Amino acid sequence: MNDITSLLERFRAGDPRALARLISYLENEEAVGEQIMEEIYSLTGQAYIVGITGSPGAGKSSLVDRLTALLRQKGETVGIIAVDPTSPFTGGALLGDRIRMQNHATDRGVFIRSMGTRGSLGGLAHTTGEVVKAMDAFGFSWIIVETVGVGQAELDIMHVADTTVVVLTPGAGDAIQTIKAGIMEIADVFAINKCDLPGANKIAAEVEMMLDMQGDRLTWRPPVVKTTTLDGQGVADLLAAIEKHRQHLLQDKTLGERRWFRARNETLELTRYLWQRMIEQELDYINPILDAVARREKDPYRGAREITRYLLEKYHQKLDHGLK
Repeated sequence: MNDITSLLERFRAGDPRALARLISYLENEEAVGEQIMEEIYSLTGQAYIVGITGSPGAGKSSLVDRLTALLRQKGETVGIIAVDPTSPFTGGALLGDRIRMQNHATDRGVFIRSMGTRGSLGGLAHTTGEVVKAMDAFGFSWIIVETVGVGQAELDIMHVADTTVVVLTPGAGDAIQTIKAGIMEIADVFAINKCDLPGANKIAAEVEMMLDMQGDRLTWRPPVVKTTTLDGQGVADLLAAIEKHRQHLLQDKTLGERRWFRARNETLELTRYLWQRMIEQELDYINPILDAVARREKDPYRGAREITRYLLEKYHQKLDHGLK
């Protein structure tokens, strides 16, 4: 029995250490990742995935901690993925969310995994989707993904989560500026955190005004919930808003459609990634074609067809048996 087979058996038996090791393989994009995904993918699709995003300092980690405590009181199991920025100098990440969530450190119904972005600009690590699938296959009923932050390029969470919570706070600038750059479109629920601070009502009113301007275009109007993690005020209301959105997706049959499109898009994206990797492995052959195009000895379409023909011929057997 090889190590991966043994690891998968322990994973299916509910060993959290096996889950942690399996996630490491996926996160580091090791060669066994494809085999792992083949084995566990049929077990996925059961967990409900919630994304928590917002600007740095909005209190996302503390909010996740409070939500997790409520879910555990209901008997739900929770997997948490906390994405931290990776330092461009050391290549490391602070991974401080485990410090903030120490209340759940000994709870076997909670599994916390911190991940560095490793240069990804979308608010998530490149392999976050694979880690979500691992936690889903392990059997967690809820998976909470906390992103680095929000911005024009940090909208990847909408491609992972079933419900996306955008966290806003008083004193973090004009709420209209914060939500106008695509953030309005990804939010299923708005949380006005640190509502004990001055200005919380003003931000809530600004968000409601923006929602009013959307008018009849909204099939789901995102609720605006005021919360504070100091005493937990409003956190139960936030969880209720998330669960209400879940019921809306189920009744409207939108949840199945979202996941269907997500699976299709993920497969196409992976196909593009594998194709790009094939190209990078054959630059010795491809570079002369590119140079000929640059010298205008060939047109780009002819160059692209020659590259495609070469790759298909060379990798025909590998495509049949899986790219390694």
